[in-house]
Amino acid sequence: MDSVIRGIAVYFVLLTVTRLSGRRTLAQATPFDFVLLLIIAETTQQALLGDDFSITNAFILILTLFVTDVLLAYAKGWSPRLALWLDGAPTVLISCGKIDAHAMRRARVSVEDVLEAARQQQGLATLAQIDAAVLEASGAISIIPKG
Repeated sequence: MDSVIRGIAVYFVLLTVTRLSGRRTLAQATPFDFVLLLIIAETTQQALLGDDFSITNAFILILTLFVTDVLLAYAKGWSPRLALWLDGAPTVLISCGKIDAHAMRRARVSVEDVLEAARQQQGLATLAQIDAAVLEASGAISIIPKG
């Protein structure tokens, strides 16, 4: 039972930290982010298993984490408010060609990030060619060109 409680607790801590770190982190991993992920994985493993490295404990933890994830998926279907908290909402970064500096600062997205998405998705080279840019709940930036 201790493994189940630890598993659920670690799941929610990781979920909360991931949500607080912002969507940009999920969409644009850097080498620093990769190293941080490895460290978090090792720390999480130690927190989950404690001193019990048995295969039975590992199976219990795996099952606990999957069941928790499935239950949260169902709960999001029943509660739009919970879904919004867990997944977030899209953030408009540029509207009608005007940059929302506050939204960009809050989302930790730079103009260069928006221009990179514009080049990759639409082949656009300048901000003047962008009508709207939206940071999606997934962390991707959607670009809508002018015209």
